Amino acid sequence: MNIQWYPGHMTKTRRMIAEQIKNVDAVCEILDARIPVSSRNPDVDELTAGKPRMVVLNRVDQADPEGTKRWAEHFRAKGYAVLESDAKSGVGTAKFAGAVRELLADKLRAYAEKGMTGRVVRVMILGIPNVGKSTFINKVAGRKTAKTEDRPGVTRSKQWVPIDRNLELLDTPGILWPKFDDQSVGMNLAYTGAVKDDILDVETLGCYLMAYLGEHYPDALKAAYKLSALPEREAEKNDIAYGYRLLEAAGKKRGFLISGGEVDTERMAKILLDEFRSAKLGRFTLEVP
Repeated sequence: MNIQWYPGHMTKTRRMIAEQIKNVDAVCEILDARIPVSSRNPDVDELTAGKPRMVVLNRVDQADPEGTKRWAEHFRAKGYAVLESDAKSGVGTAKFAGAVRELLADKLRAYAEKGMTGRVVRVMILGIPNVGKSTFINKVAGRKTAKTEDRPGVTRSKQWVPIDRNLELLDTPGILWPKFDDQSVGMNLAYTGAVKDDILDVETLGCYLMAYLGEHYPDALKAAYKLSALPEREAEKNDIAYGYRLLEAAGKKRGFLISGGEVDTERMAKILLDEFRSAKLGRFTLEVP
């Protein structure tokens, strides 16, 4: 599968980030805790060079807790401030303002020495589509300031959001990059809903996701689809063939049958993606440091 999704407004967003970077004190990048590498735009490092950086691992409620712990350690070792969050419920968001001030402690001290105590700190919020930026901002602000929907591409323009007298956030549209060099990145973004489903072959996507879960989280799959055992993986380790057999097994258990007793694997693939995205299957991390 060659997954690419780069609508025109993302080029405009990239230009806007480059123009606004001089107006902010720090940059906060919201990542999906299930896919911290795939949900990091590789262009951001270049666009925000020289600015203090924070990483928010969002959707920790859907990620494997051990995986989240390893990723937090990984980013801290690289010099980033790290916050773990579930923006939907608000977990972790109350710590944001304090974490920003800790990140900018030296700069705030320098302002104070110049008699500029209380100067407004401005933070740019970046992230890929549908990673939860607007939901996170709304929770931090304590009110609905940014439009949110459970689909990519909703925020289309920048917006300054005052948090308190001394902190403002710049909400920006979700931005991808023109070409995914590693197709596993495109797949991970598709699994989590960061690219629009209507550009995908959902059945093939479901096969690959099933294969990954079958290899790394077999007990969760067995429990979710009431399977006494998973099909044996063939020697050649063919992901799509193995995933298809898992889709068939799960679809059969759910009673998704069509004429001739054949399993409706396309329907099962759609159900799988819905249940993965809503964490009904369990908490999974698809990448490790």
